[in-house]
Amino acid sequence: MQKMQNNIANTLRFLRKEQKMTLVQLAQKTGVNTSSLSRIERGEINITVDLLGRIAKALNTSPQIFFDGIPLQEKINSSRNSFVEHFRLSAKFIYQFNKKIFVIAFGGEVLKDKQIKQITHDINLLHSLNISLVLVHGIRPQIDHKLIAARNRTRLVRNQRVTDKQALEQIIEVNGRIRTEIEATLSSSMSDSPMAGSDIKVSSGNFLTARPVGVIDGVDMEFTGQIRKVDTHAILDKLSHNEVVLISPLGFSPVGEIFNLSYEQTAAQIAASIKADKLIYYIDSDGVLNKRGELIPEMTTEKAENLIRSIEKNSSPENAAHISYKDFNILKSSLSAIKQNVEKVHLINRNTNGSLIEELYTDKGSGTILTEYALEKIRPASLKDVKRIHQLIEPLGQDGILLSRASEQIERDLDYFHVIEHNHNLIGCVALYPYESMTEIACFAIHPNNQRQGYGMKLLNYCEKKIKNKNTEYAFIFTTQSEHWFEEKGFVEADKNTMPTERRKIYHLERNSKFFTKKL
Repeated sequence: MQKMQNNIANTLRFLRKEQKMTLVQLAQKTGVNTSSLSRIERGEINITVDLLGRIAKALNTSPQIFFDGIPLQEKINSSRNSFVEHFRLSAKFIYQFNKKIFVIAFGGEVLKDKQIKQITHDINLLHSLNISLVLVHGIRPQIDHKLIAARNRTRLVRNQRVTDKQALEQIIEVNGRIRTEIEATLSSSMSDSPMAGSDIKVSSGNFLTARPVGVIDGVDMEFTGQIRKVDTHAILDKLSHNEVVLISPLGFSPVGEIFNLSYEQTAAQIAASIKADKLIYYIDSDGVLNKRGELIPEMTTEKAENLIRSIEKNSSPENAAHISYKDFNILKSSLSAIKQNVEKVHLINRNTNGSLIEELYTDKGSGTILTEYALEKIRPASLKDVKRIHQLIEPLGQDGILLSRASEQIERDLDYFHVIEHNHNLIGCVALYPYESMTEIACFAIHPNNQRQGYGMKLLNYCEKKIKNKNTEYAFIFTTQSEHWFEEKGFVEADKNTMPTERRKIYHLERNSKFFTKKL
């Protein structure tokens, strides 16, 4: 029975990843929560016949495949090729993140749902890649359980607990137990685990000076606190000795009082104080979702502020669609961190195994990244772009989608080329050739990994703006395979005899490209 359960789990995970479907997307298609799907994929719980049928339908396959499985050698070959390719592509990120400082924050749900082990495996991998790590943990579900057992009902005001003296004593007790559990998991180096041979040194301490929050909405929050000062020097000293710093959501006053802190706000404050390169939150979903429940992979502070205002104005954080109250508070803390000069904040799914690695070491990522300004940049091409432009368009030239161009030709026409970058990586290009009363949009290409994400539209808008600034009335393009995309953007097919005379002299008859124009 267990063997069959494991086979179903392995096949489900393989098929889902092959189709690049997230657990959240599969959950939406099947009506099952992500936590249950995650446990099914790990072989921890059985699956009903009805659910198996729904999963098979969502994956466009037959339920029988879960019993037949996928031929082992096919799995091995696919997995091996995928690993090699992804490892090669991750090299640029390994180099980029060397000696950087990341703050990683996760709530007590990670321990309650037994996800801490897989997360610490990923944390260990980051540590082995020479990344300095500060971990900030929460304890809310464990506190809730403890207080209910003690029949001590505490109030929440704006999703912050009113911490009386009795509650504080229980919070201190729970915090000590949770911190010890995390330290033990981080320090594990069992020979049969991914952490075998690791030698992580975990350091904790009273790095936070706090003060009382005071009165909120007329309610005295008592021993609920907020950070007054972060001992930046002490934290950086621990990191310089290759230690992982683990920080609990408790703060201390100069007169010896202890305060219960929000781990979300604590992580943001620490990241700002130590000038961390990244702040990463584990949340309940894939990231920030739009009204249709689709992932928003990138958000600027302006967009995040608009979303927060919209939620607070049109509904309430408790009842907002596609974002939990806890994740709403994380979004606000993320915004606070960016305003304090933390360059990038990542929101990733705690229910997806390996989401941290996928977010950091792949171009696509796995969650939502928040930055002050947009990650993409469109600019005129420079000499250093020639090689990357050629690498981008060469496969398209071989397939007959674009006109082939040698590096020398690109360099010769460099003044006409423009490129679009995402996170400093060149992902697209275009060339604008001016003629009498028309400008040609040529060599228009977006890297396959970045298609269907809106970059083509942004590049086209940039082109049209550039053309209009030159007081040119018409843009035109030649295409062999993308006519529908350009028609959707307002281009119409035209008589080739109307193309500029100079352009007609170099038109390639053998390609038989279609000629489209657009009045701007």
